[in-house]
Amino acid sequence: MLLLFLALAISLASLVSGGSGIGPKQAISALLGAGDEAARNVMMEVRLPRLLAAFGVGGLLALSGVLLQALFRNPLADPFVMGVSGGAAVGALLAMIAGAAAAGVQSAAVLGALGAVTIVYLLARGGGTSRLLLTGVVIASACGALVSVLLALADTGRLRGMVFWLAGDLGWALSPWSSLLAAVFASGLALLVARPLNVLAAGELRARIVGLQIELWRTILFVACAVLTAIAVINAGTVGFVGLITPHLVRLAFRTSDHRLVAPASVVLGGTILAAADLLARTVASPRQLPVGAIMALVGAPVFIALLRGRGGRVI
Repeated sequence: MLLLFLALAISLASLVSGGSGIGPKQAISALLGAGDEAARNVMMEVRLPRLLAAFGVGGLLALSGVLLQALFRNPLADPFVMGVSGGAAVGALLAMIAGAAAAGVQSAAVLGALGAVTIVYLLARGGGTSRLLLTGVVIASACGALVSVLLALADTGRLRGMVFWLAGDLGWALSPWSSLLAAVFASGLALLVARPLNVLAAGELRARIVGLQIELWRTILFVACAVLTAIAVINAGTVGFVGLITPHLVRLAFRTSDHRLVAPASVVLGGTILAAADLLARTVASPRQLPVGAIMALVGAPVFIALLRGRGGRVI
């Protein structure tokens, strides 16, 4: 209940705040279809779509973090750290430069994300936590280098938009309902597969004892993480820390690792966190707009350090 109240409060603050000079009363009237046309345009074409996109993208990234942490049994796994976001960005940029249509960009982003997470898994298999993290960092760095090369090759007329998108920009979410509906649908599926997630998170030996088809479920989770991350990247670029800190905050708040609760709660909290970050991005330097990815990094890093210190260096 508290989580839903927090989400509602952030949503309301996001809708009534901004640099356009529209006050709370005007904002509410515009949402209800009253008021002047300029206010209605700002609310229905800017603020509401960004809010919906924030909840969609934040929910997708948070759920991807939950799945990756269960898959790798590693509390530091998340789409950004493991290079999955970078792989999706490389795929999407390649398709953009090639002049592909929206469907082509989306497909390329999924393939890029899937390729990145597969490479990390194959290279780090059997090497423990340290090898996994190092492999993820290396793949993320390689993807960053590829992104730099692609930006150097891109048309100068589109370069600024691409750079801002890569830094994290919800203004790119031209169809916010896609990410929001994807997050809702994915959280529902996560509830259905909560038991296998709990078994995988408990270890491979436990999974084999109960007869879980490990390779099948690993493949399913790989594909799911790639698709969820790709949808998020397409809508908002590369945004870090949402998938990393959100599952930990949920586990600490509810004192459970049961994915029947962790998965849906992470979707709600992840959306709330990104909506709050977007509110800061739009207002802290108004009328200029900051990249929401930068805001998440500035806020997420200290939060994660605080989680580490609070748990004596352990986050689960």
